[in-house]
Amino acid sequence: MGEGRGEGVARIELRPGYVISRVIKGGWQLAGGHGEVSRDAAIADMAAYVAAGITTFDCADIYTGVEELIGAYLRSAEAADVKVHTKFVPDLDLLPRITRADVARIIDRSRARLGRDRLDLVQFHWWDYDIPRWLDTALLLKELQHEGKINLIGGTNFDTAHAAALLDAGVDLASVQVQYSLLDDRPARGLAALAQARGMKLLCYGTVAGGFLSDRWLGVAEPREPLPNRSLTKYKLIIDDAGGWDWFQALLRALDGVARRHGTDIAAVASRAVLDFPAVAAVIVGVSRGAHLAAHAGLCRIPLDDADRAAIGAVLAQRRPIEGDVYALERDRAGRHGRIMKYNLGNT
Repeated sequence: MGEGRGEGVARIELRPGYVISRVIKGGWQLAGGHGEVSRDAAIADMAAYVAAGITTFDCADIYTGVEELIGAYLRSAEAADVKVHTKFVPDLDLLPRITRADVARIIDRSRARLGRDRLDLVQFHWWDYDIPRWLDTALLLKELQHEGKINLIGGTNFDTAHAAALLDAGVDLASVQVQYSLLDDRPARGLAALAQARGMKLLCYGTVAGGFLSDRWLGVAEPREPLPNRSLTKYKLIIDDAGGWDWFQALLRALDGVARRHGTDIAAVASRAVLDFPAVAAVIVGVSRGAHLAAHAGLCRIPLDDADRAAIGAVLAQRRPIEGDVYALERDRAGRHGRIMKYNLGNT
């Protein structure tokens, strides 16, 4: 770690020699739809996170302008130990006819935007398993990996069966990025065990449920639709499924008690708890500005003990299981969760 870097953020190997911070700076909030983004402020924010020891960034080819922003930071800084995880998310409409040229073009575009000859980690997402080219497409990514354009391949939102099929076909998934939180335990149904058995790690988003798992919502009346953004709409559905608003308030009270004992806040405790889940390598934290940097940098130092876990666990024991495996609800385009998703984001 370079001089002046924060030493409190734990680090972990995804593969031998490939080390990431266990807290990853997410990029989704820098994309369109989350308010105006200042290029200079965003780049300064990245530099501050790296200085604090959060040296891994997450982005996607479909996050408008975010790969370019990170690329601008990388070109302006000494960033040899910064890892950038992007995603390969072809549009739903492209899937039936996707070709090797399409895959190579999208990967080359990410390389150009980020200014890197070889992408650190490409996380593959496929919208619809009924469109059968998902395995062939993953094998095309493997070809590009052999050509030196990609270092590691991961998955995004792949469920247990399909992640296992990729591994069995010789696609060496270093990781799968999944929604995993105190509200949503779907990865624990099978994917975490697969990851442990096959040397794969989980990178977790949604650990604060779009901001619901925070001090902001403690003691607040249940919000009514329409909610301010699609993220809150998405995670409110998860709250409804997991136990409803009264149960959620009980969880917030338990987290608040733990947070007060450790001099931190609810969001930090909620994310810290996920770091203890089996097979979890890192949590992805995302804000449009750096107001939460101190809390994010301190996540790994929160010393959760048996009493803390028991207090949280007593509420989680009353949680209703979210239906299905990883991302199953979101793939149902006619269902409550799937209807709010956007499946064609211009990545054709």
